[in-house]
Amino acid sequence: MVNSQELKQAVLHGDADRIAKQHADGKLTARERIAKLLDQGSFVETDALVSCDQDYAGVVTGYGTVQDRPVYVFAQDFTVHGGAMGKLQAMKILKILDLAMKTGAPVVAMCDSAGVRVDEGALAMDAYASVYARMAGLSGVCPMIALILGPVCGGAALIAQLADISIQASDVGRLMVYGPQVVSAVTGETVDMKKLGGAENMASQGGVSLTAATETEAIALTSGILELLPACNTEDAPYVDTDDLNRVLDVDTASGAQELVTALVDHGAYLELYSEYGKSLRTALARIGGQSVGVVFSDPQEQEGELTPEACTKAARFIRFCDCFSLPVVSLIHSRGTVVPGPSDQARTMVAAAQLLYAYSEATTAKVSVITGNAIGQAYVAMGGKANADMTYAWPGAVISALTPEAAVQVLYTEELKNDAKPALQSRAELEKKYAGNVADAYHAAANGLVDDVILPADTRKYVISALEMLMTKQDTSASKKHGNLPL
Repeated sequence: MVNSQELKQAVLHGDADRIAKQHADGKLTARERIAKLLDQGSFVETDALVSCDQDYAGVVTGYGTVQDRPVYVFAQDFTVHGGAMGKLQAMKILKILDLAMKTGAPVVAMCDSAGVRVDEGALAMDAYASVYARMAGLSGVCPMIALILGPVCGGAALIAQLADISIQASDVGRLMVYGPQVVSAVTGETVDMKKLGGAENMASQGGVSLTAATETEAIALTSGILELLPACNTEDAPYVDTDDLNRVLDVDTASGAQELVTALVDHGAYLELYSEYGKSLRTALARIGGQSVGVVFSDPQEQEGELTPEACTKAARFIRFCDCFSLPVVSLIHSRGTVVPGPSDQARTMVAAAQLLYAYSEATTAKVSVITGNAIGQAYVAMGGKANADMTYAWPGAVISALTPEAAVQVLYTEELKNDAKPALQSRAELEKKYAGNVADAYHAAANGLVDDVILPADTRKYVISALEMLMTKQDTSASKKHGNLPL
């Protein structure tokens, strides 16, 4: 008869042949992944012996520290039934999620699963449903990060979507609703797993927040993200004051959005999420003046910063994530407004624009906006308007208007354009300049209380840090209700 210590050692060491197969596939084991994430010697495993004699659970769960801060972790073990979810795997994961809720610490999910334990039938489906429900309850209480480190199919894929941030390892991660066999059977199209659920495909569709070349890089990214986040919604993110608060920016144009953000944030370091999706509006985590913040910035080099449905949806979820954990939102606006949709995209564009507006309006965290160029229509209303920002600044030369100067001239000066003896193009250019300079410029907006001040580009960092410091103690209350009805 095997004693408990021998049994425990068998569980900890795993099946040598299966581990060799995992390594041959270019993947680390569940315990190797956990060891790479957590501080050395800090991991404490939970429920290690659950049905180990039946080789059944397919997940390693426990807790430890990352940079000396507590973290809960569960890592699906592909060497046991392909990491498929069954009732015992769910039981172990649910315990970790419950502990996170009770103690207020982040959860890292390392996903490597073929899906559901088919042999368990409805029990396996209920297992997944239980995990989803618990993650939904934990959402907004503790940060959840999911790593895609192998095939993550069907129900397992939804764990990644319910997490706040998802990271896919390009070399081994495959994220998909159905595997290639099912897709081929239904559509008749032959696709391989990489084309279907590879990182490039997922990133372009907004299926993952970040991609990494390898598992090791994905785990390192996780550690970096945790450093920027609080442990839970009742704590503040770590404050790290290591950059000059009064540093001036060596920028005089808003055309290079990424260059501007690099100049603005501490040490030029920021982590962009969903970089390959909805590119006209970008989202990033960073520090400004030592505070962890979310940065939403228009990219005028992508469709002139127009608000596309993809960009609006991406930014809306990011703002809500920041608001969950009281991360201030800094918005840098240079956008020609909402994209002009074709007939088939009218509803989708309206809904997405409403989502962005709703997210900004609902957020009670500190909100600081800087209009660096165009703030046309919804770009001003949603992102930079005084109704949706605590402090709003504008650079000289900024244009704040319901319509672009070109469109406004067409509406306001139709007769003048018809009757003017000058060539039409010359007349239009003069009228556009007149409108932009007399009606829609930054000083006109400031005179009407639509921005708090017109600032020099070089002073942007100083003004933003000052506003963030002033807003550190911000408290905002809303009407008593279960929740609002986000446009979906």
